Amino acid sequence: MKITKEIIDFHGLKSEEYSKIKLLLNREPNILELGIFSAMWNEHCSYKSSKVHLKKLPIKNKNVIQGPGENAGVIDIGDDDAVVFKIESHNHPSFIEPYQGAATGVGGILRDVFTMGARPIALLNSIHFGDPKNKKTKNLLNGVVSGIGGYGNCIGIPTVAGETKFNSTYNENILVNAMAVGLADKKRIFYSKAKGINKPVVYVGSKTGRDGIHGASMASAEFDENSEDKKPTVQVGDPFTEKLLMEACLELMKKDSIISIQDMGAAGLTSSSVEMAFKGNLGIELDLDKVPCREDNMSPYEMMLSESQERMLIILEDGKENEASEIFKKWDLDFVIIGKTTNSKNLSLKFKNEIVATIPINALSSNAPLYDRKWTKKKFKSKKVKFKDLKKISFDEAFFKIISSPNQSNKKWVTEQYDQMVMGDTIERSGTDAAIIKIHNKDKAIAVTVDSSANYCKSFPLNGGKQIVCESWRNLISVGAKPIAITNCLNFGNPENPEIMGEFAENILGIKEACEFLDYPVVSGNVSFYNGTNNNNIYPTPVIGGVGLIKNLNKIQNHRFKKTGSNIVVVGKTFGHLDQSVFINQIHNLHDGMPPDVNLLNEKNNGEMVFKLINTGIINSVHDVSTGGIILALAEMSISSQIGIKINKPKKLTNIFEYFFGEDQSRYIIEVDKKNYSKLESLFKENNIYFDNIGTTQNEYFELDNDLKINVKELYELNNKWYNQFNGLNN
Repeated sequence: MKITKEIIDFHGLKSEEYSKIKLLLNREPNILELGIFSAMWNEHCSYKSSKVHLKKLPIKNKNVIQGPGENAGVIDIGDDDAVVFKIESHNHPSFIEPYQGAATGVGGILRDVFTMGARPIALLNSIHFGDPKNKKTKNLLNGVVSGIGGYGNCIGIPTVAGETKFNSTYNENILVNAMAVGLADKKRIFYSKAKGINKPVVYVGSKTGRDGIHGASMASAEFDENSEDKKPTVQVGDPFTEKLLMEACLELMKKDSIISIQDMGAAGLTSSSVEMAFKGNLGIELDLDKVPCREDNMSPYEMMLSESQERMLIILEDGKENEASEIFKKWDLDFVIIGKTTNSKNLSLKFKNEIVATIPINALSSNAPLYDRKWTKKKFKSKKVKFKDLKKISFDEAFFKIISSPNQSNKKWVTEQYDQMVMGDTIERSGTDAAIIKIHNKDKAIAVTVDSSANYCKSFPLNGGKQIVCESWRNLISVGAKPIAITNCLNFGNPENPEIMGEFAENILGIKEACEFLDYPVVSGNVSFYNGTNNNNIYPTPVIGGVGLIKNLNKIQNHRFKKTGSNIVVVGKTFGHLDQSVFINQIHNLHDGMPPDVNLLNEKNNGEMVFKLINTGIINSVHDVSTGGIILALAEMSISSQIGIKINKPKKLTNIFEYFFGEDQSRYIIEVDKKNYSKLESLFKENNIYFDNIGTTQNEYFELDNDLKINVKELYELNNKWYNQFNGLNN
């Protein structure tokens, strides 16, 4: 087949990239080789537009065993236990086919974790949808939530935490980010680096079909009005087969058989074989006649680019083939030796006794295009909102509107579709600052959370990057966990647009600054570019997945008030920053202005003090202050505990709206017994920590002086009413 410009364009390659391919091969590629280059050189696999910036991120601390570059990150949590975790996107597939797109996103991230030798113990997700009134939103939401639950529930892994958000920026490009967390023996971590010559290369798992072909390329391009036509590029998942594959792999990992192992994820057999060979500085030879196929007459092109799910590639030690084969036979899975490692440093493919492709491994990996794209710094034109210029509204009316709005309403109608308790080790689940999973048969636990803040990152990418890392850090602190490391999923628009690339570059700098200051490194992650339709790009939406350690189960904390008559204290200073707040956005429909400043020194000092207070046992409950400000945090504490509050406005208060709706950072709300208050006060003063004593807990009513009074049960109903309204839309 002659390679034409139309074929090159179809494969998502630029003309200069095609010229580079010819130079690397010293000849024209055939169609199979072109498809392989297309798969390995797209954004999803090569990180060609992001790599230059990602190198700036901190990736190590004393707990990090494995940072970026493997299937998932690995951290040490003591006692020879390791936690393996990663987050990835499945945005484009989920918009095209929401159920299967979300389901296979869960399946793929689970394989990344158990490929490393870890048994998955938790799933999380961050899902973003368009305006609830948009005609597509309801079906997309229902499909995605069903897909997440359908896969996770069937495989038997608890989905313990997440976030569901709505904004018109996602009307034509939803975000579905899935995170998986696993537990492993730190002495038995498995990697993807190939070693040795003439070692058997084994295909295991499901058979290969035609689903998912060009899936990675599709995920590396903007949508247009014909996005529905891309449904054939969405993979189809089978959680029951994934369960069998997981158990078979974990059983084989107990033996001394595996040299390296790699999930067949994006770009399928192509990426898995190339990555293994590249990391080992070896070649790999595959006989495509031996690839198990579930459809007739599949071509080498289709086999190499298929993204059929539930498949792995393993390189075995010599003489271990029969032992390994018996394990996969027991689990009713394919086990086929399809090739071997070589010293050629080439990817060599045979089909019907002919060599159909020969490509230098380096040409597909280290010689892939690397772009330092032009980017522009964010320009700030807007002025700070002056409260006197806002339309008049009563405090209680504003509060009631916010607490019953789509983004601030209770999301139990989502999370109740997920099995959060399977495996029996979930201590805290969705609805708390961070979910908590007990380490089985041990007196310790890990805390996990996912967070994002798109409007902050759009208005000021540098500060937005810092803020979202800090919010993740606060969420872990609030449950009594010491934050250890993060994984990130960086969802942005078209990187060829200098403004979008500027958002990405500045956001990375913000993440870097916060991670370094807090000793909270990035150990894994994913970049998702081209999130947009017809040049209408999404807001920059980095999602941070954080993991922390709770060394003693007796020191676990949560945000539910414990008793009446306790003091309520705000830790950290409130300046009353309203720009980019929920109050300004939702009540006044204003979206300009700067997000709140992030003082990393205050963030660290206040967090470490709260962590110390939790471990001394002198406080009853803790909640971080973030979206919606103090009043929203108090409402969440009351609703979850069914205990009321009586708040007195601080004496130095200049504006009730600014104080209670302001979204200043570095703050927590804590509940403390009156008998412990003087000790708390002394600790704050000794450590130069600012605090406000704003009221007490009480029975029945949620009360703020003369500005707000509502029964806690009514508050609960308000917080739950939005879904019923939404459920009636678009019927």
